Amino acid sequence: MPAVIVGLAIVFGAINPNFWSVTNLANVSRQMSILALLALGQTFAILSGGIDLSVGSLLALVSVVCAQRMKEFGLAFGIGAGVLAGGFAGLVNGLIIARARVPAFIATLGMLVTARGAALVLSGGLPIAGLPREFLTLGAGYLGPFPIPTVIAIVAFALAHVILSRTRFGRYVYAMGSNEEAAVLSGINVAKYKMLVYITSGLFAGVAGVILTARVISGQPTLGEVQELYSIAAVVIGGGRISGGVGGVWTTLMGVLVLGILGNGLNLVQVSSYIQNIVIGAIIVGAVWIDLARERRQ
Repeated sequence: MPAVIVGLAIVFGAINPNFWSVTNLANVSRQMSILALLALGQTFAILSGGIDLSVGSLLALVSVVCAQRMKEFGLAFGIGAGVLAGGFAGLVNGLIIARARVPAFIATLGMLVTARGAALVLSGGLPIAGLPREFLTLGAGYLGPFPIPTVIAIVAFALAHVILSRTRFGRYVYAMGSNEEAAVLSGINVAKYKMLVYITSGLFAGVAGVILTARVISGQPTLGEVQELYSIAAVVIGGGRISGGVGGVWTTLMGVLVLGILGNGLNLVQVSSYIQNIVIGAIIVGAVWIDLARERRQ
């Protein structure tokens, strides 16, 4: 993956030198931060042997909740309410999957539809404007030379790495994804840790939704369409196994970088967004095929 990333950067930089401009690189990192946060939550879900199809719709629900509460109670309350809305939706996903034993695909697919519907109902299908101008700093501001969303994403990656590599929760996530039956027999409370997995995914989606709301400075009930698919693509392209147990924070980072650089480079060379979807779809299939081929050889 590092070689692929370097190769893409060299090709797009040669075609359009603006690729290397400071402004473009800052914009790329700002845009990738949303996908990075969603992909981090998706990493926990896929590593545990599940999947979270709801994260794209959670962006919309979080955006609406954040905007409404912010207009009523102020900036800090709105941000906190948005993040907690994502976490609460993750808790519901976790309860359905862990306690009711509904397959993760079905449970999160249901949340995908429910969250989108709830966002439209709460907002009346209209954007929620009139948010505090200082809120824009969270989405468009800088911390030194770095965009604030990029800094938040970097901190989130570091935190996720510590959780997965240094904590009991992280070890159990890998254990559940590698062999859930063995995890149960070894004494792991699988139901409890599955719930934590989806709460974590929801919280990451909550942070991403708040940042995206700050970028557009309004609550938007249509945000996040197909973003759940891109988050899954980032995990798989980076080398995560869709069946669970293999992958991690750094492989997901590689997938995010590939998608971010590819999307930006194709925009710079004026490739249609429709063609971009075809290219990304082909890359996803190719990445899964390579992973399966490698697994068969082993």
